[in-house]
Amino acid sequence: MRVDIVPVGDVSAATKREASAGLRSIYECEVSVAAEQSVPADAYDESRGQYRAEAFIDLATRVGSGDKAIAVTPEDLYYRRRNYVFGLAYLDGRGCVVSTYRLQTSSDGGFSARPAEDVFADRVRKEVVHEIGHTLGLEHCENNRCAMNFSPTVREVDLKEETLCGTCQRTVF
Repeated sequence: MRVDIVPVGDVSAATKREASAGLRSIYECEVSVAAEQSVPADAYDESRGQYRAEAFIDLATRVGSGDKAIAVTPEDLYYRRRNYVFGLAYLDGRGCVVSTYRLQTSSDGGFSARPAEDVFADRVRKEVVHEIGHTLGLEHCENNRCAMNFSPTVREVDLKEETLCGTCQRTVF
């Protein structure tokens, strides 16, 4: 399987490296990074001050030529009535998106002794693994250590692991 990372907006080289490392380590896939894309202006909701996540998935699937495509963006995203999302994917779809905007916030998850850039890197890896997992047919997992566990706050992202639990691994592999 090949996964294309599609940077949308100003995505740092370090963020692209972490996203790539997370995907390679868990899914043992080939990863390529597409050219940086402009943020889709028509996705901006002025009343919310956020972008519609679906537009980033559409962009990733148009630009990416791999089996799967994941947009990575520093923009703040929302989906339907949710206040924000770290990412979005369609179950068994080809594309997905991860927003790093709220992954940079502090957490009370107990990692305060670690440098902020290390905590952020962990969050990026966990979220790309999570969203690509949805495109591979994985739903949210009840195991709170599994990368597929639903995590609506950074605290929950910090508590889960980058890896898939045994049940999720058996479903995908």
